[in-house]
Amino acid sequence: MLWLTLSVLAAVAFGLRGILYHWTSQKPVNRNLMLCGVFAMGAIVNLSGALLLSSEWTIGCLVGIQMGLFSFGANASMFKGFAVGKASLVAILTALPSVVVVIAAFLLWDERIGGLQLLAFAIIIGGVLLVRYSSDLSLRNLQGAQWGLLAMLLFAFNDLSGKWSTMLGAELMPTLFFMFASGTLCFFLWWLADRRRGRTMLETAASAEAAAADDAALLLATPRKAAWSGSRTFATGLAIGLTNTAGMLLIVPAFDLGKAGLVSAVVALNVPLVLLYTRFVVKDKFTVTETTGIVLSLAGILMMRLFGD
Repeated sequence: MLWLTLSVLAAVAFGLRGILYHWTSQKPVNRNLMLCGVFAMGAIVNLSGALLLSSEWTIGCLVGIQMGLFSFGANASMFKGFAVGKASLVAILTALPSVVVVIAAFLLWDERIGGLQLLAFAIIIGGVLLVRYSSDLSLRNLQGAQWGLLAMLLFAFNDLSGKWSTMLGAELMPTLFFMFASGTLCFFLWWLADRRRGRTMLETAASAEAAAADDAALLLATPRKAAWSGSRTFATGLAIGLTNTAGMLLIVPAFDLGKAGLVSAVVALNVPLVLLYTRFVVKDKFTVTETTGIVLSLAGILMMRLFGD
């Protein structure tokens, strides 16, 4: 059950990242520059680790470039969805990558999940969806759905790429270096393009719901205060990048040891963790739906522990 332990620890790391994203979402930061710093820290840590450990740089490690592009595309799609559509709808769609991962892993690698594990999987996903549920959704209010769907698919492809890298025998740190380096380059070029167009891209949270949606906390913007300097914004991204790097260093070995869909579902628990932060630190109150979602998520983890491989 080491995969489950690693997955839970990855969820905690990504939950801490989400909490820091929530905090920075209240500040007048440039989203692209900060995310450039987040990815740059990952590149620095993994390059240093790979060199210190004399890791082998194989062709399989280049899967990391694919992972970085998928991660960048997913965040960009999420940003577009929140900019043009319904925040709660996009948040729900981006809670579902593990469903895609389960189906794709079965079709690609004949990865099967036992009956009780499947039940635990469904309970975890149901709990996460309840946490992100908004009662004002309707079939007539689906703005941004296409961008939410694209983000969901790209997040799923990122998870599948991580699993694939382990199947190729690619070493962890070189693979993650390529992932973070490609992501850094993409966010840097986006930031540079916005600067040349004269955009300030100041982001602060526009809703508590977006703040609970992992990277979505950065993706709705309303300028309020004087912008942070570029160096301060980038340095903040570097600091947050430590939590993101820790999460990736945990989740990829979890993919190696466990089934991709189950790992992806457990890691989705970072969302309730962020919600707990908003309850006890920010003092937001839980709705009955959110409380039910957290309880279901924890029950699903317990079932996974009891009935896992």
